[in-house]
Amino acid sequence: MKVIIDREHLVRSVQDVMKAVSSRTTIPILTGIKIVASEQGVTLTGSDSDISIESFIPAEEKDRIIVDVIQQGSVVLQARFFSEIVRKLPKETVQIEVKDQFVTTIRSGKAEFHLNGLDPEEYPRLPQIQEENMFKVPADLLKHVIRQTVFAVSTSETRPILTGVNWRIENNELTCIATDSHRLAMRKAKVKTESEAYFNIVIPGKSLNELNKILEESNELVHIVVTENQILFKTKHLLFFSRLLDGNYPDTSRLIPTDSQTDVIVKTKEFLQAIDRASLLAREGRNNVVRLSTLADKIVEISSNSPEIGKVVEEVQCEQVEGEELKISFSAKYMMDALKALEGTEIKISFTGAMRPFLIRPLHDDSMLQLILPVRTY
Repeated sequence: MKVIIDREHLVRSVQDVMKAVSSRTTIPILTGIKIVASEQGVTLTGSDSDISIESFIPAEEKDRIIVDVIQQGSVVLQARFFSEIVRKLPKETVQIEVKDQFVTTIRSGKAEFHLNGLDPEEYPRLPQIQEENMFKVPADLLKHVIRQTVFAVSTSETRPILTGVNWRIENNELTCIATDSHRLAMRKAKVKTESEAYFNIVIPGKSLNELNKILEESNELVHIVVTENQILFKTKHLLFFSRLLDGNYPDTSRLIPTDSQTDVIVKTKEFLQAIDRASLLAREGRNNVVRLSTLADKIVEISSNSPEIGKVVEEVQCEQVEGEELKISFSAKYMMDALKALEGTEIKISFTGAMRPFLIRPLHDDSMLQLILPVRTY
């Protein structure tokens, strides 16, 4: 194999596929990046058997030659070294040449590296996916949907299914739910599906985080294909495969209260900053708990008390406070995560008592909600 390739394009592709390469894999060849040169261009693949990413660099784009394929072929190179080398090469173009025994020469300007490559035939094949069940989502919407839910997945392996985000599609609507059993994030979005598709799948939170880093903010449509145990996200030059989690996601609809005893409408930014300040002293304690109490004249009081450090009290002027008086305690971190995920300048918080989960929603938007379980404080 012998190719001359634009360095900037190569760096970007390598960075994308590196997100799937793990140093802690039981299959040694997966610590490498597979490089395949064909007439159309160069394809790079990285995988840790949970996630696989394939990035394609076309031979030419917009009448500009990006890759000159002198000899077709393939090789697997150690990802850690290859990515560092490519990033630090001196010139705009890189020549990659593979000789006997997969010894690979990488040249740029006066710099020349020799890397011992591996046999690409030993690299696991990517899943072949039949594109029957497919739907399309604009990249920027997909990024929002991921960002607004994935933070709420569980980090504990005791219930593996909760480390993923539940995606359901019905009547051309995608509903994404994540919960770690102390909080829940939900986001709905309209999608274009092929025929009246119905899915109910659980995607690992880790996969969605990596996908989010790679996707660019654009309105380019991402094609999403679902099979029994895999999901594939396709953009113009990228394939992102992830395995799906086995098992049934718990029915969370019962958790979401339909009625409320106390409703508070408040400006998102002011409320977030007040919670942030209250958590300054709470952070030292093991639980990071703040208290919210409703007062007269549309005011809520946010307070926190750490016996060994001190206490903080702040009043926040609300747009509206309706219903019964309330004192409730909750995790400041969970509240701040939820507020950062919501869009809109004003939010509505609906409480159903001091010991029941409460809902946070943007004021005029039903497509997203956050739910948090309160903390018992005695």
